[in-house]
Amino acid sequence: MSWASAPEPEDGYAGYYGYGEYDMSHTGDPRQDMEYERHYAGHSYIVPEVIKNFLVYFQKVINQRDLLEIQNSYENGFNKLTDRFFKNTAWPEAEVVAPIVGNDKRFLILYKELYYRHVYARLQGGPSLSQRFDSYFNYCDLFNYILNADGPVPLELPDQWLWDIVDEFIYQFQSFSIFRHKSPSKKTEDEIELLKVNPKMWNVHSVLNVLHSLVDKSNINKQLEVYTSGGDPDSVAGEFGQHSLYKMLGYFSLVGLLRLHSLLGDYYQALKALENIDFNKKSLYSRVPACQITTFYFVGFAYMMMRRYQDAIRTLSNILLYIQRTKTMFQNKTQLYDQISKTNDQMYTLLSMCLVLYPMRIDESVHSHLREKYQDKMNKMQRGDMAEFETCFAFACPKFLSPVPPNYELENTAKSKEPFTLQLHVFKVEVAQQIQVPTIRSYLKLYTTLPIAKLAAFMDMSDDELCTQLMCFKHKMKNLVWTKGTSGLDGEFQSASEVDFFIDKDMIHIADTKVARRYGDFFIRQFHKFDEIMRSLKTT
Repeated sequence: MSWASAPEPEDGYAGYYGYGEYDMSHTGDPRQDMEYERHYAGHSYIVPEVIKNFLVYFQKVINQRDLLEIQNSYENGFNKLTDRFFKNTAWPEAEVVAPIVGNDKRFLILYKELYYRHVYARLQGGPSLSQRFDSYFNYCDLFNYILNADGPVPLELPDQWLWDIVDEFIYQFQSFSIFRHKSPSKKTEDEIELLKVNPKMWNVHSVLNVLHSLVDKSNINKQLEVYTSGGDPDSVAGEFGQHSLYKMLGYFSLVGLLRLHSLLGDYYQALKALENIDFNKKSLYSRVPACQITTFYFVGFAYMMMRRYQDAIRTLSNILLYIQRTKTMFQNKTQLYDQISKTNDQMYTLLSMCLVLYPMRIDESVHSHLREKYQDKMNKMQRGDMAEFETCFAFACPKFLSPVPPNYELENTAKSKEPFTLQLHVFKVEVAQQIQVPTIRSYLKLYTTLPIAKLAAFMDMSDDELCTQLMCFKHKMKNLVWTKGTSGLDGEFQSASEVDFFIDKDMIHIADTKVARRYGDFFIRQFHKFDEIMRSLKTT
């Protein structure tokens, strides 16, 4: 397929950074400027020259596959113009832009992807139902173009944009699912009728089909399998997988499947999607920090819900340490920084819950932040405060979804919260089973031998009830732990509990297995960190 060529911009790329036409239209008189804004916000406004120049240049570099300039236009140019012209309003609609770019269909699909993403993120009240539908159809056009071609399409996009496409695709599906499950009283009659006659709009099977198709087209699983074993991924990539566009979309789709299955409450299938990714090996494919953080958040959450606390703690600690070391990278990107900050808080909350249920040693810097910010919450949970567990879970969990359309005739708001309520119930059942474990552990740490009757008196329960709780202690402190060379789903049963015991007749014999802190290693790490800071100060 041949695409329309882009006309040359009159004053080049620098044109859209100038103030030219837009500033000439702002006189300094508030009444005249307000009139201009009202005129500009309408559908019939004239697109300022600075926007035209940017769009023409953006189209040109995409058609020329100039990856460096595409990335610059995507990450800098588009965002700067958004903040300056369209902070709280939509960009020009595709019909307005089409004549400017010579009706270039491929560019218009990419432009509409940015357009609707901006509508979701910035417009007060969010997208209308028709905009939700139109965005879905645009994603269909985009993925059909990429997947239905006889050979690799002549398109290259930066990794960040490819990740944002997959991430936004799932987010909009999530947003639509939440919207359609809201109470009918919060929708107009026209909206309800539209939803009734379009039950397959944003269908979960369509979303899954896109993600699996991208994975299959790219041969990404075979590439990762070879890469993990030290081979050359291109040797098994195939015609499509050798192209960066397909390779990265395939990789990001695996992360998308992890996220989607987690939102649906299928944690086994979520981790199954990443069975060929070694989380303990620096992946050449994961070059986007937001993707890295999303991956570890959902993996950590899935491990927690599968009662694999040791793996959850390891996963969450690793990514929190990564954020600590790289957070200065995101400070100039406000929207990304806010998103990462919220996810960071959610992961610390997940980590605090996991450590209450399964105490073990973690990195000292992460642990010190936990003590500083989350000690009160952890103390309440250790005392068996179920309300605190509920509050922490509600804050830290993802927004769970129901994959099926609701019955729009029922005035029942509870249905919209049913997926969350179900997952919360599963978590609370697990917590309730081991609510006494922290208290038992605190007593066992004080003794080397302790009669069952004496501990039962401390716990205000019968000897038989205590023996049941001690068996629960043994059971809950042993869980499946990932071992090197296996997938994220595999592992072996281990216990990292700092207290172990056995019962001989009516006596509990306790062994303290706590490993002494390695203060020397901690001092050396801090010394190296201080040395790096001093060197960076000298260079600046």
